[in-house]
Amino acid sequence: MFELFIDEDTSFRFRLKAPDGTVVAVSRSFPDKPAAVVGISDVREYAGMGLITDLCPEVPVHGTPAAASTRQPSSAAVLPPLPVPQSRHHPLPPRERTGRPWHTGALVEAPCTAMAEA
Repeated sequence: MFELFIDEDTSFRFRLKAPDGTVVAVSRSFPDKPAAVVGISDVREYAGMGLITDLCPEVPVHGTPAAASTRQPSSAAVLPPLPVPQSRHHPLPPRERTGRPWHTGALVEAPCTAMAEA
């Protein structure tokens, strides 16, 4: 679920929440409500196709002595690499941003006073 709200700097933001209510992500600030709604639309469009880049350093497996962390790990202790996405990934072309129910003027121009308390 996406929640649109106004932050303490009176900028518009949205947060993505899991079904159990856990906040998964919080957006950057947007200057106005229509821009935040477009941001939600972009997340909906691109999140499922996002590539994974592993920037984590190699870490020793739990339970190994601290001195062993300076040595090369044995082949049994090496973690498997992250899956590589299929090569069919291409950036999506720009799309028309009208005709969607969340882009209607009534919804975008609706007051956001109830969300200011969040």
